[in-house]
Amino acid sequence: MSVRAHGRGAPGTATHRRNADADWDRWPVDAYLDENYRRIHPSDAAVIRHHAGLYRTLAPGSLARSLECGAGPNLYPLMQAAAASHRIDAVEPGASNIAYLTRQFRDGPDPHWAAFYALCRELDPALPARLSDALARVRIVPGSARTLPDGLYDLASMNFVAESVTEDLGEFASLCRAFIRSVRPGGLLVAAFMENMPSYRIASGTRWPACPVSAGNVHDVFAPYTEDLRIRRVRKDPTLPDYGDTGMVLLRAVRREAV
Repeated sequence: MSVRAHGRGAPGTATHRRNADADWDRWPVDAYLDENYRRIHPSDAAVIRHHAGLYRTLAPGSLARSLECGAGPNLYPLMQAAAASHRIDAVEPGASNIAYLTRQFRDGPDPHWAAFYALCRELDPALPARLSDALARVRIVPGSARTLPDGLYDLASMNFVAESVTEDLGEFASLCRAFIRSVRPGGLLVAAFMENMPSYRIASGTRWPACPVSAGNVHDVFAPYTEDLRIRRVRKDPTLPDYGDTGMVLLRAVRREAV
């Protein structure tokens, strides 16, 4: 489930809620999009520019299969993989997000995504001229990080997922390791995390579990299993509501031989 910081959480309790404790089938897609993706925020542009720095180094069609782990209703990471990838698997566990993605691919993307794609193409001109052609390479795969096969993908992307689905730091690390294992040795990893994000609400609805993580936490999880690890921090986006986060952590890496 693709989750960016969405609302300030209540104070922590003695028992950490885990991913399985939340009903992801009832993820409030429309409210989530209203809060985050109806227009391009500076944080979106920062992620798109970061990811484009990797994608535009790859020859068109050089990746047989790419992954978007926890795709949710955020289309821009799927757009960005389209030039380099023959096939993009959007792995997603939540019924409401799967329904949204199905409508987008069947009926055409919502108009607001055109501005995102224009920025993606500006940064990577190898992308198809039409957004619909880029999204035609995507296949929706019901599942989660827990169900990912080892070593299937040439590239894996994950945006605002592992830290935004559990309050348990150990589970966060486990989800990240499954993400790393999903690519073959030598495969590419690109990711974005909310920094220091507490459990959160979308609008005034359900409180969803999240795990505050720092650049140091991300480094400690990825460093043993990757090489050419590049991590950078992006400061908090003032155009978004105050969700309690302190910014974002962006990552690029290559999987080592053994994970």
